[in-house]
Order: sequence, then structure tokens, then C-alpha cells
Amino acid sequence: MPIAMNIHAPVTHRFADDGSIPNNPVLPLVHYRAGIHLGGSPDPEAMIEKTFAANGWGDMWRNGIYPFPHYHSLIHEVMGIARGRATVLFGGKKGREIEIVPGDVVILPAGTGHQCLRQTPTLVVIGAYPPTGKYNLCHGSRHEHAKALVTVPKVPLPVTDPVFGRAGPLLALWRL
Repeated sequence: MPIAMNIHAPVTHRFADDGSIPNNPVLPLVHYRAGIHLGGSPDPEAMIEKTFAANGWGDMWRNGIYPFPHYHSLIHEVMGIARGRATVLFGGKKGREIEIVPGDVVILPAGTGHQCLRQTPTLVVIGAYPPTGKYNLCHGSRHEHAKALVTVPKVPLPVTDPVFGRAGPLLALWRL
């Protein structure tokens, strides 16, 4: 287990289908506040990437979070905050605004809506995906929503927690 991890009780959120964003009917969003201790690292991006990679999550990207509502209906996603801050609306129109800061990790089950509402100019997010599933980007159209109601429940569960590996809380939280 990499030394960059903090074990804090995860915060979970469940969101109902809002008619555009299906969210996940079973799995909660999991938020590890200060899940990765960045400790003033000159390269927090690399610390997060190494942690995700060591736990089998890949297809990584460095960027921000789209300013429009969207979700992924064929794959789960993890986002680690390397720099800056953002307020993100998770769960669609009837969801919840959550501020995320460096070291935070948010694990979104397939179908979970997310939209950046505000961010600092320095925001850098590291995103990754488990090896099962297929990336897609859905914007909440009626056609996408109807398809997602079928595909989201079928997305395979990951075999590891992106931060804590095989012993991580995500596995217990998602095997309800």
C-alpha cells in the first residue's frame, strides 16, 4: 500500500434518477476526504496517478471537470484532486453540491451525474477507470437515459478500491 493514503471514514451519497441523469440505482457515490495525503508534494498529480495505477485503475487523464451535466453509463470513474478546488454538482438537478479539494478522491458509480459549477484557476483533476467497462460520455438526452437504465445496473463491479486496493472500503460499500 503506497504511503500516500489516509484512512478516513468515507462519505457516501445516493442520488435518485432525475429524469435526465439516471444516477445509480444501487451503488452510492463514495467520497474520501483527504483520501490521498499529498504532503506538499511538488508533483501531486504523479502521487495520485501512482496510487490509482497501483490499485489497477487506468486509462488516466489530467484535466478539470466538464461544466455541463454528464455521466458515464458503461463504466465507473474515480477522480482525485491534485491542485485547486471545485464545487461540483453530483447527482443531476436534484443532486448535491460538494466542494472538493486537494487530496480528495471521489468514486462515481456508473450513471452518476457530475457537473463543475465553480473552480479555482489552478484546478487539476486526475481521473481513472477500472479495467472493466467501456468509457462513454452521456449528456442526459431522453435516448441516452432510456439506454442507461438498462446498461448502468450491468456495469461490473471493480475488484479493487482505487485508493486502498483489495482491502479498501469501496468493495464493502459496493457489495451491498
